[in-house]
Amino acid sequence: MIFSTLEHILTHISFSIISVVITIQLMNLLVHELVQLGDASEKGMIATFFSITGLLVTRWIYSGHFPLSDLYESLIFLSWSFSIIHMVPYFRNHRNHFSAITAPSAIFTQGFATSGLLTEMHQSIILVPALQSQWLMMHVSMMLLSYAALLCGSLLSVALLVITFRKNSDIFDKRNNLLIRSFFFGEIEYLNEKRSVLQNTSFDSFTNYHKYRLTQRLDFWSYRVISLGFIFLTIGILSGAVWANEAWGSYWNWDPKEIWAFITWAIFAIYLHTRTNHSLQGANSAIVASIGFLIIWICYFGVNLLGIGLHSYGSFTLISN
Repeated sequence: MIFSTLEHILTHISFSIISVVITIQLMNLLVHELVQLGDASEKGMIATFFSITGLLVTRWIYSGHFPLSDLYESLIFLSWSFSIIHMVPYFRNHRNHFSAITAPSAIFTQGFATSGLLTEMHQSIILVPALQSQWLMMHVSMMLLSYAALLCGSLLSVALLVITFRKNSDIFDKRNNLLIRSFFFGEIEYLNEKRSVLQNTSFDSFTNYHKYRLTQRLDFWSYRVISLGFIFLTIGILSGAVWANEAWGSYWNWDPKEIWAFITWAIFAIYLHTRTNHSLQGANSAIVASIGFLIIWICYFGVNLLGIGLHSYGSFTLISN
């Protein structure tokens, strides 16, 4: 009873803190003078991390097993993983490039876990025989850490595509304006516009330079985070194969979860391959990563929604196999 109450308190504390962090970040975006609150939001994410850590440890103690046995616990662990990714750049150089992605991701996953699932799904239950293994911690934790890293990296790629698309749209609009004005005002006006464009080339280059630098940083960090997530995913799939052989007598059973995990691995392997070709870097590789973002959610929630296969113990229903 004491552990259950403590878990309930820590859940509300972590969710409340991260809600305040999101509010502070929105205020910083809307009001430039409140930049000094940025450090408060970073400390808030650190407090959120320790609150979720306490929640997981408390659940581990009173349940007697590592808290990764059902959908609720995996969502909480996923939120915890987002908070880790958020803190890594902060402790390295006190400049966080992921805050606009990790904080909303953490509040989304934890909010869905606490409010979107049935209350009965929050209760810790006895592990099914297939989960009573030491491989539980290794396999599931690696998979969820990989999901968190791959989702963050994919969202960085989505942001890169948005900025690139807007930049190309701006250039397209400028060219259209030039042609329309030359059409109405004649050849002399066209020549004047052309001369004006040449005179303002340096200014346009200066304004586009910041967009270029931003897309380069997004591409760089997306590659770094996805590479880390790909390593976790590979370890998770391999450890899962060993565990499957121990539990079911076969390394691969063509289970829907296994198939989609392999598809996820293949998509991001293609992404990493495109990064080796300089002509395919940037927007081209970002498109592949954006597709991977959708594939991850299908892999994570697809089988859970259907409640079929050998991994149906993580489904939205309370029936376990």
